[in-house]
Amino acid sequence: MNYNNKIFQNILVVLVILFAGTSCQKLSRPEMGDYPKDANPPGGPLEFYVAFDGTSVDSTRANFGADNTIEYSDGVSGKAFKGGSKSYVQYGKANNFANVTSFTIAFWIKKKPQPAGAGTNFAFALNAKGYSWTNLQLFFEFEDAGNPSTEDLAAGKLYILDQWFEYVGTKRMPKVLNGQWHQLAFTYDEGTSKLITYIDGAPFTALPAGFGDVKDNGAPRGKLHFSNITGFTIGGPGKVAQDANGWMGNINGELDQFRLYNTALSAADISALFSGKK
Repeated sequence: MNYNNKIFQNILVVLVILFAGTSCQKLSRPEMGDYPKDANPPGGPLEFYVAFDGTSVDSTRANFGADNTIEYSDGVSGKAFKGGSKSYVQYGKANNFANVTSFTIAFWIKKKPQPAGAGTNFAFALNAKGYSWTNLQLFFEFEDAGNPSTEDLAAGKLYILDQWFEYVGTKRMPKVLNGQWHQLAFTYDEGTSKLITYIDGAPFTALPAGFGDVKDNGAPRGKLHFSNITGFTIGGPGKVAQDANGWMGNINGELDQFRLYNTALSAADISALFSGKK
């Protein structure tokens, strides 16, 4: 027997011994399906999600926000962001949300109307330094004494690329600012160029015809095109916008379950989020 064959036989003997020693052991491995799964795989529709369970982390990317004097309170599910005159959370670009062409924005809010003369309260804002006078390309805010809110009827404004959608006068939102938890959601579909507003899982149908027509120079907008985005703020307009426009105030209330999607969810999807307190 030559030297190489002897080495080969020795290797075979070692392998047989190792196999015999391990084949009797019960190997531990998870059964199919018996392991955590990501409900929103990479490339899925959920771009950004903050549960505010004692932290401001975005669960989709482990993206931590920069907190500014925020507190936590009992939320609709777990804990919630508790805002104040100086409270907000600043993120980068909310992952890929700055690149969306359609969207869904959904969150829960618990708030009372602003005292007379107290200014506006911004729930969220997509920051774009130098863009128009707002330094923002997308936001929602509750109005001040100029368009007063009551516990029965909340006045607010949604802003999308220089177009204002004003929930004021007879278009105010029922019960949203009565100090109880309510869900607000906004969807925009690039295929229809339509904005749909949801309150507590149901479409807000009291708005006039054409209210949700999103336009660009008078034509249906189609795909959104946000640009030069510098950050995303929850609970306020962002420091640059606020410094330039002192009337832009931070939210004086509580927020929970903040979600951003890259598609317009269906009415059934919004209803499911509401019923599941998501």
